Amino acid sequence: MSFNEIRRSPVRVVVADDHPVFRDGLISLLATRPDLVVVGAASDGEEAMQLTAELQPDVLLLDVAMPRTSGLAALRAMHQSVMRTRVIFVTAAIERADIAVALRLGARGIVTKASASEVLWKAIRTVMGGEYWVGRNRVTNLDSALREVADPPRGAARKQFGLTPRELEMITAILAGFANLDIAARFAISEKTVKHHLTNIFDKLGVSNRLELALFALHHNLAVSATAEVPEVLVGPAA
Repeated sequence: MSFNEIRRSPVRVVVADDHPVFRDGLISLLATRPDLVVVGAASDGEEAMQLTAELQPDVLLLDVAMPRTSGLAALRAMHQSVMRTRVIFVTAAIERADIAVALRLGARGIVTKASASEVLWKAIRTVMGGEYWVGRNRVTNLDSALREVADPPRGAARKQFGLTPRELEMITAILAGFANLDIAARFAISEKTVKHHLTNIFDKLGVSNRLELALFALHHNLAVSATAEVPEVLVGPAA
């Protein structure tokens, strides 16, 4: 569904920020938009989770640094449940590594508090249209969004870390969003063999889960070329 179709009714927004002046100011700013309506406000991550579960807003504007439960911790907790709400971090500062983590945990946008209001409107329209927004740019899919922030060394020789060609193909498939069963079918091997390869990859790279692997692989530019024929549809815009 496109944003043009969705906006027949106002986009329902919850604002979560521990600074009352900024929170109230943002709410007042949102109130000037006829296509947006604020349905709730939270002062910390716990309240943000509660309101999101209760109200099921279209968009949650979430600060990163908040008392009791941080924005990232709240997102991680919400990531465990099926959630239709699009999360946009509106923050004064955030590390590049945290941006990557946030995107992997389901965040759809990152906007700095210093941005012009028009940037926030564009971010909301973009994520409601099923795409991603990072900083000042629209990004069409998760893989592209992660590459925007991973910042791999340009022109540098790719280190292999003792990985075999097949293990590099496995990493590319994981970056594309393949589950173990999908990888097994793609390479005509058993799911048990896929798990064996992943164990070896984790050991060689010193990572403990798929998220850490994805971040490591993006940072070190480990994905193989397009000859791996990984379908991009698996990392495209969410419904």
